[in-house]
Amino acid sequence: MRKLLSLALAALLCISCSQQYNSAYLISGGMKLAQAAALTDEQIQAYVGQYVQQLDAQSTVLPESDAYVQRVRKMTSAFTSVDGTPLNFKVYKTNEVNAFACADGSVRIYTGLLDAMTDDEVLGVVGHEIGHVALKHSKKQFQEALMSSALRDAVISTGGTVAVLTSSQLGDLAETLLSAGFSRKQETQADDYGYEFLKAAGKNPWAMAMAFEELQKLSGSSTASGTQGVSGISVSDLFSTHPATSDRIQRMASKATKDGYTRPAVP
Repeated sequence: MRKLLSLALAALLCISCSQQYNSAYLISGGMKLAQAAALTDEQIQAYVGQYVQQLDAQSTVLPESDAYVQRVRKMTSAFTSVDGTPLNFKVYKTNEVNAFACADGSVRIYTGLLDAMTDDEVLGVVGHEIGHVALKHSKKQFQEALMSSALRDAVISTGGTVAVLTSSQLGDLAETLLSAGFSRKQETQADDYGYEFLKAAGKNPWAMAMAFEELQKLSGSSTASGTQGVSGISVSDLFSTHPATSDRIQRMASKATKDGYTRPAVP
């Protein structure tokens, strides 16, 4: 009888210990998430910098003397910062139609995009991407990626200083970011930012709608998903599939018309 009571007591103690362990684990996990969510802008930018540095190392970055780079320098000369963060532009040599901007001010434009669009259309795309940075979408997306299980412990274990991520960790981060995407609301906000970006630069904001039209034509799809374009150019998932590109074309065209702008003639 005493043996049975001892076993029962031991079982109760194990259950109690297990519950305490699970509670402690959940509390610890919650604290880590809270700590990761509290990363400063400077810390986020430092991690983004590591990520972009690896992307640059894995890509063919064109030199300042290249005609593509000179074209980008000319069209972006008036844009030096966003919300106090200095912008730095580089051009990747690739047939892929793409561009992106990061929370540290890094903006990367692909030669495939430059081949496919006019300067004003490219500037509209760049404005859209910078919009994600200015509106803190990119920061939130990157922060959520850092809080993923693969990277959270590495980030938190440094006690507030910036961890040096390994190539493998940066690869995991890249995969997480690629699958994250932006919400419908965020994409619409970035579209509006790109539209105003063009106006502020003294450009006809119709270029925003025309950039969407070009992307739609290249992808052969109203959703602009990542496909092989009709001209053989690789069309990246430059814009989210939500909302559909056709809806965004209509929205930007209507906005430009309402504001008194005339669609420019195709050269």
